[in-house]
Amino acid sequence: MSTDHSPRTLVVVAHPDPGSLTHHVAERLGAALRPGEAEIADLHREGFDPRFTPADRRAYHEGGGHPPDVIREQQRLDRATDLVLVFPVYWWSVPALLKGWIDRVFVNGWAFEYSATAGVLPKLQRLTTHLLPIAGADAGAYERHGYETALLTQLTHGLVDYVGSHRGATAFVHDSEQPSAEATEATVDHAVHTVAAAVRAPVSQACSTAPAPHARRP
Repeated sequence: MSTDHSPRTLVVVAHPDPGSLTHHVAERLGAALRPGEAEIADLHREGFDPRFTPADRRAYHEGGGHPPDVIREQQRLDRATDLVLVFPVYWWSVPALLKGWIDRVFVNGWAFEYSATAGVLPKLQRLTTHLLPIAGADAGAYERHGYETALLTQLTHGLVDYVGSHRGATAFVHDSEQPSAEATEATVDHAVHTVAAAVRAPVSQACSTAPAPHARRP
């Protein structure tokens, strides 16, 4: 964790195309935060290997001896007060690259510990985690089919709560493939403003799930 009192936000991006809307949103968020406040981790450009290897398995069970690339990611998170996951929604979940990053980085001995007497002991209470999913479908489809609930159960309850991180803002960019560039930019503006405001807010005020404005409903 950072030793000074300046906020540090790690923005993690999982998309292979640097010209994608996902990267555009991450860059907009970085620009919306104060200079020096944000670090953007482009997992694809940096070549992060999402495969959970035998070395990862040994480290998981032993609670140490993690591979160097995992240690590097953990050190970046140790310097951060806030984490923002920016990703396209693939099959109502995160891309494999981001899932592998979570699998390998948020491991036993660093993100949590397990005790036979006390159970799971979360270790990331210092961190606030925000979600910025880029969704192709509109908000109505997510509501009708429970897609948003399923995604947030995976990430908010299954990851954020499990490791003891504070729940930050969740801001979907729906209708990401709509033909109107102006309408898409309006949803991006809303999402970026929501997350940037939550990063700056005290932890007790940061939690929210903000629906983005949309140009069309089913």
